[in-house]
Amino acid sequence: MIKVRVKKQSNYPISSTKIRKNLKNFLAGHGIVSNAEVSVALVGENKMLEVGKKYLKDKSLHNVLSFTADEVDPKFVYPPDGVIHLGEIIVCYSVAFEEAKNENKLIEEKIMELIEHGALHLLGIHHDLK
Repeated sequence: MIKVRVKKQSNYPISSTKIRKNLKNFLAGHGIVSNAEVSVALVGENKMLEVGKKYLKDKSLHNVLSFTADEVDPKFVYPPDGVIHLGEIIVCYSVAFEEAKNENKLIEEKIMELIEHGALHLLGIHHDLK
């Protein structure tokens, strides 16, 4: 069973249930079908800047960041519970909103696109930065 935890502000008009369902289906489509856990957070600009600065030593505002569990706290040892701890996906809501508007997409569609992009990174699938 795949467990998806969603953290978001209540004023972000996207369903946590829909995020969980879509991400579970996406991960299952990429071969993750057993016990796995991933967290998704929708945050504002200040929090995203704080995370980028802390973990990437970067002052730019990102639309999505993802961190495997060992990147966030490499000293933490998970108990032998058989759960694959994939990590965390963080989406900046306001950046996603602007991108959705510019790309003529629904905000929900853009958020899911960014979450899936972050999930690919957690699975070790990366893109070339050119």
